[in-house]
Amino acid sequence: MKGTTLIQQVAVCLAVVGFCIPQIAFAATPQANLGSVMTDVELRDGGVLLGQVVTPENRPVAGVDVLLRSGTQELGVSKTDNDGYFTFSGLRTGVYQVATPEGQAAYRVWTQGTAPPGAPIGALVVNGNDTVRGQSGMRSLKCFFTNPWVIAGIIATAIAVPVAIHNSKKPGS
Repeated sequence: MKGTTLIQQVAVCLAVVGFCIPQIAFAATPQANLGSVMTDVELRDGGVLLGQVVTPENRPVAGVDVLLRSGTQELGVSKTDNDGYFTFSGLRTGVYQVATPEGQAAYRVWTQGTAPPGAPIGALVVNGNDTVRGQSGMRSLKCFFTNPWVIAGIIATAIAVPVAIHNSKKPGS
């Protein structure tokens, strides 16, 4: 009977601490599927889509095949030059997917003069693993344990558990 009460009290204490932990501590990592992210791009004269393939470190990738798709239809293949640039011509306004063997991106392409303000004239494809800047496992763990709410939860648990254990003992046992 004592063991059950103790387990219940510890479970309640852990639940209280769980409520104090920010949800960001349990956040999922970003998925590698970039196909759902849409970027507006303006075409150059003659319906030319200019683009560049770079590594996550922003270095140009030379000599890689670049595939252009519209829906499930493959429209063409281009190869990057020494500076990682590629072009596709004869395009019209629409949605296109630009893919390399190690990266992909989706673009809403606009003819010249019809693109939303601030739309770049060119596409950028990151070839390789996705880079998520500003996140580091050990640094975020350190930040987590310096959060005042987490510290208060740990101190409250350190006080409440021994008190609960002491109070669960009946006199004369």
